[in-house]
Parts: sequence; structure tokens; C-alpha cells
Amino acid sequence: MKSLFSAVALSLSLVSPVVAFAAETAQVGKPAPAFTLKDEAGKEHSLAQYKGKIVVLEWTNPDCPFVKRHYTANTMQKTFGGYDAQKVVWLAVDSTNTNAPEKSAAWKKEKGFSYPVLQDPSGQVGKQYAAKTTPHMYVIDAQGVLRYEGAIDDDPRGNKKAGTPTNYVKGAVDALLSGKPVPSATTEAYGCSVKYKS
Repeated sequence: MKSLFSAVALSLSLVSPVVAFAAETAQVGKPAPAFTLKDEAGKEHSLAQYKGKIVVLEWTNPDCPFVKRHYTANTMQKTFGGYDAQKVVWLAVDSTNTNAPEKSAAWKKEKGFSYPVLQDPSGQVGKQYAAKTTPHMYVIDAQGVLRYEGAIDDDPRGNKKAGTPTNYVKGAVDALLSGKPVPSATTEAYGCSVKYKS
């Protein structure tokens, strides 16, 4: 009987970490999973330090044609630039297994944007957020609750005329800043697959 009890206890202890991890997977309407990552310059950023501000997470990969198109069109830079940096934080996250900080730094300098590129080569944070594509966007409110997950806009192929695509991230941030519900809480993300470590 004692050995049976030990076996049951052991099996429960093996199951518990899996359940705990599943509970922390990103879900719209739930607290966003906590993380701490270093940026391209080696500075640490944790989600907790930005509580009280709206946080935009952008999964990225500068080698992806979809990311290249958006950065050539300044989609991300213009969206972030339209907000008060005291109220809205933008964090790019690169979960590409072959990425290196110096590559992110060179890309940031080339494109001329100011927000950090967080390094996630293990893919741990990307998988926690179930990031599937580059770009894949997330908007977290000032209380730390995930309020939007999906595409940057409704123009996957870049076929719409300038000014006509619906920018879902802008819509989510604008709604949160004005105390209104996010108009589209989830959309279908598009882009290249995240190149996770196999």
C-alpha cells in the first residue's frame, strides 16, 4: 500500500509542472505570461517592469519577407511612433534559433527604430505565447492582461493602397487608451513561421 501511495504521489508530481505550464500559456482575457529577456544590447526587460503601461509585443525575424515589407513601409515604426512612450511600450521579440544580439543591433540601426529587440533563441517565451508567425502581435493592457493577439493588419500580401489596411494593433491600443473594449480581440496572424530550435 505504501509503495502504491508513493507511485501515485510520484505520478502527480510529474504531471503538476505540465499543468502549471499550460495554465501560463497566453490567452486573450487572461494575465499575460511573465518573462524576462535581454535585448540586443544586453539590457534585461521584464513584463512586470512595464505594469501600468500598454505593452505591444511583436514577434519578428528580419530575414522574413513579410517583416521586410512592413519595415520598408515603416508599419511598425509609424504605429509605435504615434503613441506617448510614457503610456505605450513596444518590444520586438526574436525567437529565431540562429539569431544573435549583434544581428538584431545591426538591423535596428539599419531600420532606425528605437524599441528593443528581445533575444529568445531558446524559443521559450515564443512558445509560451504560442507565437506562430513573424510578425505575430500581442497587446497587453496596463494591468497586465492580454487584450489582443494576431496580425498587425488585414493586408497579408500588401495589396491594399496606402492608408487603407486596418491596423489591428493600432485599433487595440487606441481602444485601451480611451477605456473602450478592443474591437477585434483575435485575428489570424500571417507571415513566415517562427524558426524555433527543433
